[in-house]
Amino acid sequence: MKHSIRTRFTLGMIFLFMIILILSVFSGYYMNKLSNKTSAILKENYLSVVYARDMSEGIMNINQEITSSFLMNRMPDSVRILKEINAINLSLTAEKNNLTEPGEDKLAENIESGYNEYRGAVLQFAKSPKPPKSEAGMLYLQNKSGDIYQKLLLLSQMNGKALEVKTDDAKASSKNALTQMTILASLCFLIGMSFAFSFASYFNRRFFQLYYGIKEIVSSEFDERLYFEGKDEFYEISLVINEMAEKLKQNKQKMSVTLPDKNEKALTYNDIEELKKMLFRIKTMEEQAAALISKLEKKQD
Repeated sequence: MKHSIRTRFTLGMIFLFMIILILSVFSGYYMNKLSNKTSAILKENYLSVVYARDMSEGIMNINQEITSSFLMNRMPDSVRILKEINAINLSLTAEKNNLTEPGEDKLAENIESGYNEYRGAVLQFAKSPKPPKSEAGMLYLQNKSGDIYQKLLLLSQMNGKALEVKTDDAKASSKNALTQMTILASLCFLIGMSFAFSFASYFNRRFFQLYYGIKEIVSSEFDERLYFEGKDEFYEISLVINEMAEKLKQNKQKMSVTLPDKNEKALTYNDIEELKKMLFRIKTMEEQAAALISKLEKKQD
């Protein structure tokens, strides 16, 4: 089967492109895998920590307002209290939709139950027409908020611990992916280098064989022949050069038969003309061979 140099070069480029494509596909796969793990950590655990923190801050702000109004014997700021309650409601709803760890659902139910009781007492306290005087009511609110705060702290610690575990898992996966990508990249690099070396050796070997063969023929070694395996352009060039060498050899033999010794009779006019034609053909072939060698030397440089 005939494989031209252009075909070999095209196949080589396709092969290198396939290696690059394989590296790109595997890199994209591992990057997407790590990205999904990171997104899961942010979605599942980090947000729960944020929700617990926001609810704790909201309850703390409510307690500050209630305590301040009690100590200063004034009406509490109901607008501020309602604002904090609405913010806590949003965070609690979001947390109930983001349950991921074992036991987190029961803990969220306990937080919601205690918060509903606390919220009812706070709203009653805020809507009181007169400044509150009951220390028992204040003590109840403080105890209830403390209980909720402890449960929120437990929720935050639960998700914080899970966040650390999943982060370590993501780091291990990242390290494993890096190792696999390093092995794959090294393997592809070795394959690519082996291919490039074989590709270059193929052309260099044939190029120098062609170069030195033509050089021998130009040096009047007309018995020199070029032999190339395959059916590519180098093989076709060798056939042409071998044919040229054969003709040069035949012309040289004719010249040796035609030319008489000095002691023989003088050449006739026709013999001289025939000799001129032979010399002209030999000169033309030598010029063509010299031009071909010059081109090959330029390519070699």
